[in-house]
Amino acid sequence: RREGEWIPNRLGGRDNLEAITFMQELNTITHREHPGTVVIAEESTAYPGVSRPVHDGGLGFSFKWNMGWMHDTLRYFAREPQHRSWHQNDLTFALHYAFSENFLLPLSHDEVVHGKGSLLNKMPGDEWQRFANLRALFGMMWAHPGKKLLFMGGEFGQKREWSHDHSLDWHLLDEPMHRGLRALVAALNRCLREHPALYRLDHEARGFQWVDASDAGSSVLSWIRRADDTTPEVLVVLNLLPRVHERYRIGVPHDGEWALLLNTDAADFGGSDAPAPGVVRAEAQPWHGMTHSIEIPLPPLAALLLEPR
Repeated sequence: RREGEWIPNRLGGRDNLEAITFMQELNTITHREHPGTVVIAEESTAYPGVSRPVHDGGLGFSFKWNMGWMHDTLRYFAREPQHRSWHQNDLTFALHYAFSENFLLPLSHDEVVHGKGSLLNKMPGDEWQRFANLRALFGMMWAHPGKKLLFMGGEFGQKREWSHDHSLDWHLLDEPMHRGLRALVAALNRCLREHPALYRLDHEARGFQWVDASDAGSSVLSWIRRADDTTPEVLVVLNLLPRVHERYRIGVPHDGEWALLLNTDAADFGGSDAPAPGVVRAEAQPWHGMTHSIEIPLPPLAALLLEPR
């Protein structure tokens, strides 16, 4: 509230100390009495320590919604591809604060009601581009630090916005593009479960490393996810323009072969099945500050996940 519209607390500040104490006690008792319970704060301010332990002065929630990531990401993907090179910061800014809380990435109910339209219809272009953009968004989201929240209907590309008066439009799964999107979400979930690099250090900076966030002209982004020294890392490459790069060089941290884990442009997911890397050996050519590099084709409007063999 503005100055003069709030009553100071006993310390002279504007925080509701009783509410803070209540939430700290609630979370302390919940986690003590029921270990493994997840308590999530749908919280949109910059109040610090929402997901930090109570003994460290935090509120003790398990996770906090990353509303900034949600708004920035949806704003970026709603742009026509030819305008994206000027707005790459919308996708990179979240990494400046990604490890300040235990964040959850929400594509939530609030974003598909009240005239905001469905996730699919937020995407620009013709039908093929809308699906390709949404597949790339999901690929980016699953490979991004933070837990995932996807509201019902998004997983198969509901066209109209959600309504509590109607069931989901399950009949859309009779159409190949919608079935492909659902197959992609299933494949992303399997990939997430099977590769600890994609989740184990979600809330620690050492689990993430940029490869290159500067190629805004091509709207290409790349990073590495890690878990520990005994677990294979995952290389993530995004091409967010509807154009194919026949040969694109990416820096990698070591020698050896890199194999494709997932390609959101694959035909099984409704993609164009444009040329994509299979297994490629790293060359001793420094690139992006790395000791080695690989040269691979990048499909259009696609997210690629690769792992070392």
